[in-house]
Amino acid sequence: MKLDAFDNQSRLVIHASLKPLAGTRFQPTGFPDLGAARYKGPNGDDMLLVESAQSMANRLEAVCWDEASDDWVEPLRGLPCVEVQSKDGKKMINSVLAAHRLNSPYILESQDKTFVEKLKAELEIKELTAIDLRLLVLARTLFKYDVNSLVHGVFLAKKEIAGGRMRLPRALSAFIEAKSVTIAASGGVKIDAINPSGDAQKGFGHVPFHREEFCGQITAYFILDLALIRGFGLRKDAETLLQALSLFKIQSFLQDGLRLRTACDLEVDGNPKVERPNAFTLPSLKEIEDALPNLIQAAAGGFASPPKTVVTYS
Repeated sequence: MKLDAFDNQSRLVIHASLKPLAGTRFQPTGFPDLGAARYKGPNGDDMLLVESAQSMANRLEAVCWDEASDDWVEPLRGLPCVEVQSKDGKKMINSVLAAHRLNSPYILESQDKTFVEKLKAELEIKELTAIDLRLLVLARTLFKYDVNSLVHGVFLAKKEIAGGRMRLPRALSAFIEAKSVTIAASGGVKIDAINPSGDAQKGFGHVPFHREEFCGQITAYFILDLALIRGFGLRKDAETLLQALSLFKIQSFLQDGLRLRTACDLEVDGNPKVERPNAFTLPSLKEIEDALPNLIQAAAGGFASPPKTVVTYS
């Protein structure tokens, strides 16, 4: 797998046309007090947000974790992360799946301050100093303990860590939207065969309801900030690993992660297309999986030893 086309390029941009696995309707993400996010495009198209950037980050993380073995999926074994355990040694969560990644309160707010003190020491934090991401070796420290935070961004919003100012934006962003959208209105009735006129607030009785699904042209977009990754100042093997890990997330999601909701089961319609850089050909998932173990081994000198850091939450 060659990634030479990324040299001196600022962005990798990929889009993939999607369609419902069956039928024509799909259910978009919804928001409190808003419902479906509908809007007008620049050309007046009726648009719809199918999956938000924050939700896509969660989904791109989920494809990396094997729930059955409670570890990275096989091609990613050996990558560093932080695992949270209870005082009796039971696994609780990890930095790959936890909300806000390394900034999870289960990692930073435990009464056990060992890991927080280690972060402070390795980030070379001093009083009243300006935040210089390379000076404070933030990227190198994140690469050591939680590679995933470098890909999806992190905000160490803890006063003891540089006054809560340590942050990195997402290197990999993604979202799904649809255009030329129309509403597919439908509904139904929850049937109570015993007491049709019962109190609906308590779950009894017949309860009619309405619902809205949508039809439209669905597209998933993925943007990898190659310039940001270079700006981390890491070694070339670490930089290549971050690029390959991001490609794995994209291809794995497109192959196995498109069942977004009960009424939103999608599939790729044709091959994903690389918008930029023009010289780059997107490798298959198998090519990426075959390359990752060697890339992980080459970059392992920058990982914590052992790569899985255990934090006890109490």
